[in-house]
Amino acid sequence: MSKFTQLMSGIYIHIPYCKKACSYCDFHFSTNLNNKPELVKSLLQEIDLRHNYLNNNTLQSVYFGGGTPSLLSFDELFQILNKIKQYFKFDNAIEITLECNPDDITEESLNNWLKLGINRLSVGLQSFNNDELLWMNRAHNAEQSLNCIEFAKKAGFKNISIDLIYGSKFQTENTWLSTIDTLLKLNIQHVSAYNLTIENGTLLGNALKKGKEPPINDDFCAWQFEKLSDKLTNDGFVHYEISNFGLPNFIAVHNSNYWKQKPYLGIGPSAHSYNLDSRQWNVKSNANYIQSLKNKKPFFEIETLSIENKFNEYIFTGLRTIWGCNLNDINSQFGEKYLDYCKSVLTKHKESFIQKENNFSLTTSGRLIADKLASEFFYLIKN
Repeated sequence: MSKFTQLMSGIYIHIPYCKKACSYCDFHFSTNLNNKPELVKSLLQEIDLRHNYLNNNTLQSVYFGGGTPSLLSFDELFQILNKIKQYFKFDNAIEITLECNPDDITEESLNNWLKLGINRLSVGLQSFNNDELLWMNRAHNAEQSLNCIEFAKKAGFKNISIDLIYGSKFQTENTWLSTIDTLLKLNIQHVSAYNLTIENGTLLGNALKKGKEPPINDDFCAWQFEKLSDKLTNDGFVHYEISNFGLPNFIAVHNSNYWKQKPYLGIGPSAHSYNLDSRQWNVKSNANYIQSLKNKKPFFEIETLSIENKFNEYIFTGLRTIWGCNLNDINSQFGEKYLDYCKSVLTKHKESFIQKENNFSLTTSGRLIADKLASEFFYLIKN
């Protein structure tokens, strides 16, 4: 396997609850929190059942995602982390991330999270514009977006990431430049910026179908992406993955390990797991997840990965990053046929790639069409 796969693992905990349904979101979540205590018990049960999934019991990262994990109480977070510690060792430099919303950030919550060992916050700001936040159906306002970061820094958090969304109808060249200036003044360590997509079944998707919302302007989104990349890299950030920017010592460990093909265990409804040879995904229903674990019934599906699957996965994840893909790794892991095919694709699209010795990664313009370029590499051996 790749040199990246021999290191420590991570655990992802999916917390499928939110106060409100954001207009753009198609992740699995519920705004009904009535069964939250039962679900936490099920999470603990799943950890008991699946702790042997990872070959290495030393963790490099724990990530609470969602949904909105900041809706969990101190005791609920404590129970989950304590259960993980029953089966796994924590690396001395472990990264423990909690996704949180500005309206959940208080002096008490911040102090509680620090007591639990949480050392990285991923804050879902999304925007600094009140009209845009209202349109997104977010539960916080622009003032909270700014204040919560100062509260977190004052409490003692030294690794803070924020989420931003670009591509909405509210954004112009001037407002986007102002947004970038505002985030740089926050003096945070990491930024995740996502191109707005309109998914079927979401509030925004339904409005688009009815003609109540305009389609996304792809050309303007490309301009926003390139401007954000230019300004953040000029300010010292590393644009290490298509949507992610970190200061040199604050590149996200957990998410980087996804892209570097490291194994991870996913706990909770709709959570995915990967152990180098197979992928596993849990049922996408809170009620079914709880009942299946309670009744000791299957709650997941599993797929054993073929060599073609593994190759496509290697290419798709690697091309998203500055680390890219390596021709020597491709030859040793997948064989000469795959190596020759990769070389032919690189020759065909050489203007979109940076090639250094045996390594290749995407240029900034190449990142704008990353999925299309990755699909050019996807390969099935024909007997």
